[in-house]
Amino acid sequence: MGKAARLRLATCFDFLMLVLGIVIAVVSWGYGFGSFGRPGPGLYPFFIGAAIAVFALFILISELRSDTAKPALDTKGAVTLPLLGYVVVTLLAAFAFCKIMKLEGWWKPLAVSGGTALFIYLLFDYWLYIDLPRGILG
Repeated sequence: MGKAARLRLATCFDFLMLVLGIVIAVVSWGYGFGSFGRPGPGLYPFFIGAAIAVFALFILISELRSDTAKPALDTKGAVTLPLLGYVVVTLLAAFAFCKIMKLEGWWKPLAVSGGTALFIYLLFDYWLYIDLPRGILG
């Protein structure tokens, strides 16, 4: 497959993701947002759709400006996942989300993030035999 065919296929996919993100955001707008303390059914899908649209737009613009085919994400700058490992990063991210969502105390966010990290580990590493980055824990 030539460079032009790959660029065209990637460009079409990025455009499709842009349209999909916009459609998700527009449809979820009608469901209502509620508030951050008491979210409505349209809050989460709207932000996900908007994020998909924004990221797809950035990738589409950078791909159209570029004259060479290169990966959209730079892996040289991504240090956290190889250093800490997938399970630790999942634990930290889930804990941060719990605190952002104002889950009370410290034990509940720790329990939720620990359970999430344990479930991710069991699902991918133990049951599905998919190797995730292990980081410093080996």
